[in-house]
Amino acid sequence: MATTTDSIARRGHVPGTTPYPWPWNGVLNAERTAVLVVDALGAPPLDGVTARNAGVVVATVRGAGAIGIRVVTREPRRAIPHPAPARMGGADAPPIPVDELISAVGVDGFFGSSLEASLRGRGIERIILVGTWLETSVHSTMRTANDMGFECLLVADACAQLDAAIERNSISMIEMSGGIFGAVGHTADVVEAYAKAEGEPT
Repeated sequence: MATTTDSIARRGHVPGTTPYPWPWNGVLNAERTAVLVVDALGAPPLDGVTARNAGVVVATVRGAGAIGIRVVTREPRRAIPHPAPARMGGADAPPIPVDELISAVGVDGFFGSSLEASLRGRGIERIILVGTWLETSVHSTMRTANDMGFECLLVADACAQLDAAIERNSISMIEMSGGIFGAVGHTADVVEAYAKAEGEPT
């Protein structure tokens, strides 16, 4: 794991993020970064390609010195169960290893939870998000994090969609106005940035 001094000195961006190079200041300080695995209660486990992508993102960023947090969200007034997303192949993946488990009482991972206190206590400045569902729990958690002053990166191919037909619209909402809620990236680019930061082969 990198030392704080090494992390502060490490400069660069995650390649290919839109609509701006993330992070904005070009400092890839993993120890000031949290990777959140957002887990909507009742959603099937991440499976196939999405599970692999999420697991690789979490493992790589944690390996560079970041904290990994699984945030369980719920929809207390949901009357009709959401349909399961199309399976992407393979058996259900085991839970992605993280450092902390936090439960929220709403769709937003910050609502009624200790998430903000945990992040502030660790000096976290930026957040990388993966998980379920992109349009609900991931989106709500990201928007609140942005409002609280955390710089956010959504890893699009490491999130499961409730409705694939509106995936592009959900991502566009994040990107509008120059990145009103943060930036959007992809697994391979996140891995490249953080593995390279640690001197690992990419």
